[in-house]
Amino acid sequence: MTPVDPRKIEQYLASVLGEAVHVTRTTALGKAPEASVKGFGYGTPLRIDFVTAKSVQRSAVLHTISPGPFGHEHMADRARIQLWSNSAFNHLPGHVRSWDAGGLLPDGGIVPLGGVQEFCLLTEYADGRPYACDLERLRGSGVPDDLDLSRADALCDYLVGIHRSPVEDANLYLRRNRELVGDSECIMGLIDSYPEHPLFNRRTLEEIEHRAISWRWRLRDCGHRLRQVHGDFHPWNILFGSGTDFRLLDRSRGEYGDPADDVTCLTANYLFFSLQRSGQLEGIFAELFRRFWARYLENTGDREMLSVTPPYFTFRALVMANPIWYPDLAESVRERLLNFILNVLDSDEFDPSLVNTYCGA
Repeated sequence: MTPVDPRKIEQYLASVLGEAVHVTRTTALGKAPEASVKGFGYGTPLRIDFVTAKSVQRSAVLHTISPGPFGHEHMADRARIQLWSNSAFNHLPGHVRSWDAGGLLPDGGIVPLGGVQEFCLLTEYADGRPYACDLERLRGSGVPDDLDLSRADALCDYLVGIHRSPVEDANLYLRRNRELVGDSECIMGLIDSYPEHPLFNRRTLEEIEHRAISWRWRLRDCGHRLRQVHGDFHPWNILFGSGTDFRLLDRSRGEYGDPADDVTCLTANYLFFSLQRSGQLEGIFAELFRRFWARYLENTGDREMLSVTPPYFTFRALVMANPIWYPDLAESVRERLLNFILNVLDSDEFDPSLVNTYCGA
């Protein structure tokens, strides 16, 4: 974390208060006495004593949050807490007031952010057609062209490359595992988004959730699997130019995770489009699915992935079967996806050759 430059605190306070100030003293707060039972904290607040241009003596406290577990691993996590605090502190009677939420600069300066209501992101523009267009063409014709296999190989080789180096952070793997099951964008959030549906009824969704929680505990000691990931490697986030050249969009949910997240995300779409075409995994989609898995496992040697995929496939299949995301999907396809979810969750190891059995096809 960038240390705050005491010389620049005056500039920051002046920008927040709208008048010149002179800092007279800074003091670290919250240093637990030796006899205290509290042994863990999220950061060391800094008391700032200062005098305004009108000779008024005032004090403020600058709060920072240290990187660490409990949902504080990423800078965005820590920013979220500070931004929420800046608003929420001031809505509770008797609570100390927040003056601003600031952003620390590399040179130790602070940028005031308290007036910001929403954030935006500015990126470059990339030309290309979503890989989903290729899969939609195959769903219609079932006839591959010269690029279909080579593009799938290129995507596989890309994942092999970014998944190559392990990241030593067992706590972060626990977090990603926890998010897979409990995050608002993942399994529990998707389950809560389902409307009343005869297939995905309350009892069935509860059963899926219970089995997913069981898988969270089964993956608890797999921290050695943490790797660089994309996090949302689906065909609408992959733009192909000419040949096998592609660019990626919308990396999601953190820089690191289990490689199974990326592999299941893409290969589940081969299944999804094939189910829409013929009610089972067959033809070119079966070739793409099995070729991708065989190539990935051969080039990584990661046979353990087969033992961790069920909750990741569950996450992706819950998206595909959801009437909110795909309102026009045939009910027969939803039923196959439900069978797939329940059967893979009940399997100790995923077998790419048994996909149609999992689907009940």
